[in-house]
Amino acid sequence: MSLASALFSATFVAQTLRMAAPVGFAALGGVLSERAGVPNIALEGALLTSAFAAVAVHVATGSAGLGLVGGVVAGAVYGAAHAGLAVGARIDAIVSGLALNLVAAGGTRALLRALYHSSANSPSVAGFRWAAVEGGSGTALLARTLLDPTTWLFVGCSLAVAALVNRSWLGLWIRASGDDPVSAHASGVPVARVRAAMVVLGCAVTGLGGVALAFEQHQFQSGMSGGRGFIALAAVIVSGWRPLRAVGACFVFAALDAVGIVLQGGGGGGGGVLPHVFSALPYVGTLVVLLVFAKRGGFAAPAGLGRSHDAD
Repeated sequence: MSLASALFSATFVAQTLRMAAPVGFAALGGVLSERAGVPNIALEGALLTSAFAAVAVHVATGSAGLGLVGGVVAGAVYGAAHAGLAVGARIDAIVSGLALNLVAAGGTRALLRALYHSSANSPSVAGFRWAAVEGGSGTALLARTLLDPTTWLFVGCSLAVAALVNRSWLGLWIRASGDDPVSAHASGVPVARVRAAMVVLGCAVTGLGGVALAFEQHQFQSGMSGGRGFIALAAVIVSGWRPLRAVGACFVFAALDAVGIVLQGGGGGGGGVLPHVFSALPYVGTLVVLLVFAKRGGFAAPAGLGRSHDAD
């Protein structure tokens, strides 16, 4: 399959949507946390934790809906741990995020062994297969993607987060807490509580990304986040900490991933290029975009990002 054919295929559109959702949810969660002033490099661990919880609850109950709830709750609990360390205990948020990422990676692997006697993957789950359309064509794949509840949750969350940050009184508090926490506190904004709440909410939203990732694979696999949390963080930075722009950046990174999948699936290995080159495209693209934006001085982070603030 040629590159032009791949870019205009239903399979490419479907794969882009499917790849964008986990990263996009994490990017939205990152925007919420960082616009309030708390750096959140713990997105990778939030994806892993919520993906494991979603599958574990699904296996235990047989319900995809309860699995989704379990994933979101796990994300929120993970966010509460990050908020407690970074906001409550005023530990450096970068250190807290790194520590939580390590705990998530090791903890999910240990739980895999304890619960399912495997260090690689969990039992298979149906996910939202009830929405499936029969057939293996690109059109059928696109139809299944459009009928998947996580696709529409992604659309709804994108609009809701944008409205929350940009069009609400709480959004004003969020932006004030991230831009100038001292002045915000003097104006009566409960900065510490706003920051903690946004870290928890952000990780809960990221939890939806973990659910989408696990249900797409129909199982949990050790380390299955595969750097998506860091790609999401790059999307947040490139977007200038704006929700819808961050989602748009995630679609660009997802499209790079989808091109490789479609070309490999179309025969010929994408014109003789090694398959593992395609799998590196989103990561190389992320690096290039970050380097270009950094060179042009295109980043405008919230002025108070990473600045600690005394508890209210």
